[in-house]
Amino acid sequence: MRRPPQYPAMQDLAPQLDALLARLRAGEVSPEDAVAHVRAMVRPATQDLGDATIDHDRARRCGHAEVIYAPGKTAEQVVRISRSLLEHNTSVLVSRARPEQVDAVAVAFTDRPVEVGPLCGTVIIGHPPIPPAEQPAIPIITAGTADQRVAEEAALTCKALGHATRRINDVGVAGVHRLIERVGELRGCRVLICIAGMEGALPSVVGGLVDVPVIAVPTSVGYGAAFDGLAALLGMLTSCASGVTVVNIDNGFGAAYAACQTNRLR
Repeated sequence: MRRPPQYPAMQDLAPQLDALLARLRAGEVSPEDAVAHVRAMVRPATQDLGDATIDHDRARRCGHAEVIYAPGKTAEQVVRISRSLLEHNTSVLVSRARPEQVDAVAVAFTDRPVEVGPLCGTVIIGHPPIPPAEQPAIPIITAGTADQRVAEEAALTCKALGHATRRINDVGVAGVHRLIERVGELRGCRVLICIAGMEGALPSVVGGLVDVPVIAVPTSVGYGAAFDGLAALLGMLTSCASGVTVVNIDNGFGAAYAACQTNRLR
């Protein structure tokens, strides 16, 4: 039997309600907007769908709504979970969707935009946040064209979270002059994502050229001794460049999420 939606306790909402009332008294918000804020506050924290428990409070706690990890789910489950999330959010992000899941989403949500990454299976349903004008774009650097699948996942994740990106492709260490020629494009950013396979050396080079955090993504690109990305992972973990942080193999989503959290810091 499904449980009813679980709502946040009133004591958890008290500080937000006090602040809202103060803004209402000061004329900073209209009565209509205040009502809309209260309705948003008292939405259910969780919703039991039987085979999934939806965390509707994720956006308030973490800055963005729950993301749907598609592997292991049926197409019907992806659609049902997406529909639940869209009741409280303007957009939903689905990662690693299979073609049949993408097709089911496209059929189910004809009333809103659906953007699909053809290489990575990332899907954005609805209208993601518009990046603030003052927020710098996040550079996404790849060592080679073979890394584009992971770069696409990172770029679409950033877009879903409301952050612009700038792509700098195919500038690996086999021709390091290609990177040097484009260093100027890295100026002014708060964080960047660096994606590489093979021996995974590119983040170390980039880390020695910038004064912001570098989030390194090893990819499963390379010949036999690359061990499906393990060589790149170990190379990045043992980088001699300061400020390089490493996520798991092919994890463009994780890199993008961390980059967005850093990028919105003032």
